[in-house]
Amino acid sequence: MIAPMYIEAVPNRNSPPAILLREGWREGKKTCKRTLANLSDWPRPKIETLRRLLRDEPLVSPDDLFTTERTLPHGHVEAILGTIRKLGLDTMISSKRCRERDLVLAMITERLIHPCSKLATTRHWHSTTLAEELSVQDADEDDLYDAMDWLFERKQRIEKKLAQRHLSEGCTVLYDVTSSYYEGRTCPLARFGHDRDGQKGLPIIVYGVLTDGEGRPVAVEIYPGNTGDPTTVADQVGKLRGQFGLARVVVVGDRGMLTQPQLDKLKEHPEMGWITALTSVAIRGLLAKGAIQLSLFDEKNLAEISSPDFPGERLMACYNPLLNDERRRKRRELLEATDQGLARIGKEVARRTRKPLKESEIALKAGKVLGRHKMGKHYRYNIGNGTFQWSRCEESIAQEEKLDGIYVIRTSEKKEQLPTEDAVRSYKNLSQVERAFRCLKGIFDLLVRPIRHRTADRVPAHIFLCLLAYYVEWHMRRALAPILFEDEELVEDRRRRDPIAPAKPSKSCERKKATHRTADGLPVHSFDTLMAELATRGRVTYRLQSKELSLEYCQVPKLTSIQARTHELLGLLPVTGK
Repeated sequence: MIAPMYIEAVPNRNSPPAILLREGWREGKKTCKRTLANLSDWPRPKIETLRRLLRDEPLVSPDDLFTTERTLPHGHVEAILGTIRKLGLDTMISSKRCRERDLVLAMITERLIHPCSKLATTRHWHSTTLAEELSVQDADEDDLYDAMDWLFERKQRIEKKLAQRHLSEGCTVLYDVTSSYYEGRTCPLARFGHDRDGQKGLPIIVYGVLTDGEGRPVAVEIYPGNTGDPTTVADQVGKLRGQFGLARVVVVGDRGMLTQPQLDKLKEHPEMGWITALTSVAIRGLLAKGAIQLSLFDEKNLAEISSPDFPGERLMACYNPLLNDERRRKRRELLEATDQGLARIGKEVARRTRKPLKESEIALKAGKVLGRHKMGKHYRYNIGNGTFQWSRCEESIAQEEKLDGIYVIRTSEKKEQLPTEDAVRSYKNLSQVERAFRCLKGIFDLLVRPIRHRTADRVPAHIFLCLLAYYVEWHMRRALAPILFEDEELVEDRRRRDPIAPAKPSKSCERKKATHRTADGLPVHSFDTLMAELATRGRVTYRLQSKELSLEYCQVPKLTSIQARTHELLGLLPVTGK
């Protein structure tokens, strides 16, 4: 007779208990047992399986019991939706959950994952867990269009909530305008104007983005393509005062935006402040009158000056030697390119002896060359039938060289309210708005273009949707900076470093770029590759192989090191009790 075997856990003082395989039998009234093997180093699941086998319990392999139904990328959806909820953007869009809000959140998330048309969106989000997470599996493109109309009706309320959160009395706001080309003829907003995308022959749509002092997007306004940038400023002032209820705000805009006519309108509201820069023509005038002298920059690269031409304003003259070198290099290359173009025209004119070129033909050719390189102010030329003579205007070049590396910031703010260095920093923060435009229009980012909508309401709704997506990305980039190819110390450095001197990356940023590793030894990512890394964490659905019972369950693997660090930085890890 074979003695029955069993597994026994034997206490081992301060060490883990010993797991022993034993057999036992009886000799009269005495119980005997013998150890057959020490299983202490076996994994627990293996021990439990052996215990069930020894008890003669039926064993079924999971592969025989369950079948894999589907596997969908989930980690990037989880991170983006978690960030949206942590920011409270979902409740800003609508305080109560509804079908339209779920569709809008799905479209925002999809633009960060895979921006595409609305029809393609309804196809693509089934290849991730996004549709399941927001219960929009049955939505089609018409549902998305209806949700966009619903979002556009709430645009002012949402922008007001964003302004209440990020703007306050006396704060600084950044404003800039850009445009995107439009393929089609049906939208009344699409007009021919100053195209910044380089797409010739296509109408454009203009839109201006308003951000807080750090570049966080707050509002966007859409205009017809033939709208001049400066004419949009009055609308923004009206929005700040009327819609947002702010009486005291400092508006920061570039020299092409806050032109003198717009500043005159701003001065009608004395409580509204502004910061901008002088044009090169105005700087040349100050230099001619002696208000700006190079000796000002002998000891410091920043000097505050005054001029009767700008009464009641503060002027801050800045000198950047690297900018000086860059402007001279660029001018030299443009002059050389212009020389080559004009020389070719001269050779062609000299070669055409049998049928000389007409004066108008030569002028047209020369105008194209001078216009292409924008160096016409530095050249003298004499054109006639069959004759063409040209030369550089060295006096003009020398005069412009005096301005190389110099720019002048102008502001209405008193020094007690805004120190000189902070005024320059505020103006240079306009680069944050330019970054928003790069993300909104970039090839791999939120893709405002191509604009696939056709009505005067859908196009603004589409751009507003992109702005909300960038709002989420802005916060994610800021939180994830330690594991991205970005300088996590940049925000703090901007507040204390020299506002004129070229920015230098922190030591931690240089180390990341050199080693491609974080201080924790994790791989450094771009935002896109990090989203791809998160997407590898899939959600697997299993189905019970049974004719009598229909059962399925989902399983998500544990976070990898980089995924766990991402959730930690985004504040998405569950809080455990002590």
